[in-house]
Amino acid sequence: MSFLELFKSPSLIAAHRGFSHFNPENTLRALQFSLGRCDFVEIDVQLSSDKKAVIFHDETLQRTTNMDKPLKVYELSYKELSRLDYGSWFDGIYEPMLDLGTALEFAKKHKMPLNIELKDISEFCPDAEFVSIVLDLVKSYELQEEVLLSSFRHEYLALIKDMQTNISTAILVEDSLPKNHIEYLASLNAKAYNISDELADAKVIKSLRESAIFVNVYTINDEKRAKELFSMGVNAIFSDKLMKF
Repeated sequence: MSFLELFKSPSLIAAHRGFSHFNPENTLRALQFSLGRCDFVEIDVQLSSDKKAVIFHDETLQRTTNMDKPLKVYELSYKELSRLDYGSWFDGIYEPMLDLGTALEFAKKHKMPLNIELKDISEFCPDAEFVSIVLDLVKSYELQEEVLLSSFRHEYLALIKDMQTNISTAILVEDSLPKNHIEYLASLNAKAYNISDELADAKVIKSLRESAIFVNVYTINDEKRAKELFSMGVNAIFSDKLMKF
């Protein structure tokens, strides 16, 4: 199912980093756990020093691996990253690194839509190169319609608009919406705003939905709040926990 078709369904649940309350986040185990328990999965992509696309959220490796130094993902090669343990910090069980190719292969096999967040690695890699690496992988698995690409670095979204027009994108925002936010979204050819819970008030959501803009809210772990958001017209929530509506 394409992401635009998926958005026609109400009360969508996105497994945030693969339901990170139950699994070591952004791992294959997290994807496997999410099957049948959500409508789509959110993961994060960065690059290794030799520019292989890997799934990882934080800027540095310390919190969710056995790396004891505050090294950034792109300071290690793909081979070096592959030697780290991505699961024992969570529950004592070893888990290998998940790369974007493996995540896409899994998504294709299981017909699992993915929201892939492009982390801001502009201090390491030129924007166009990073975007091209991600787009080439998505295209190689023929998943252009089954993924939603999002980022806080909106320059990436502008490049996606020019490079791959049939891939849906979402603008990630945290503290405030851009000035003239409806026109701004149109200028990037984006289909959705992924907004923080702090920005999700009824007036904002109403204006976006009346303009046929999809609205997804992160990170919601309280069912009462989830119901409030859905009643306002929100399309999807990102959650670390299991919810069903």
